[in-house]
Amino acid sequence: MSSAVQNNLKLQYTLFCDDVRLEAGNRLSFMGVFQHILVQQVPLSLIKFAVVNHWQGQGRYLSEVRILTPDRKQPVVVSQPTPFEIASAGFADNISFFVNVTFPTAGRYVVQTLIDSNVFEERLLIVSDVAEPEMLGTSEAVN
Repeated sequence: MSSAVQNNLKLQYTLFCDDVRLEAGNRLSFMGVFQHILVQQVPLSLIKFAVVNHWQGQGRYLSEVRILTPDRKQPVVVSQPTPFEIASAGFADNISFFVNVTFPTAGRYVVQTLIDSNVFEERLLIVSDVAEPEMLGTSEAVN
């Protein structure tokens, strides 16, 4: 990623959730926000799943989201490239919806956000079954 892009574009946050709705006043509502998925067994299939990126900066960009298996060798799902534009000192939200996503095993999946076909940031999405609680780690925050 070029330093010019890095200087003009900042990823303020990334959310994983079940759904996103546009409300009155151009506000977004996020349903089922999570940072990890705990299930009784894998493979796990999600009917609907969203990745929300909130950007700040300026310029025109092409955004993509892809989720890789824990070994980083295969994509689980890849979004279509989506163009977006941010006015000077503005912001934009980019929402990637995925349907019928299957996570074949427990593990630390890599969620990559690409800008103009280059990896901009990576986040982990942990999928664990009740037999593997060590995947979750410990946290004092509400999960």
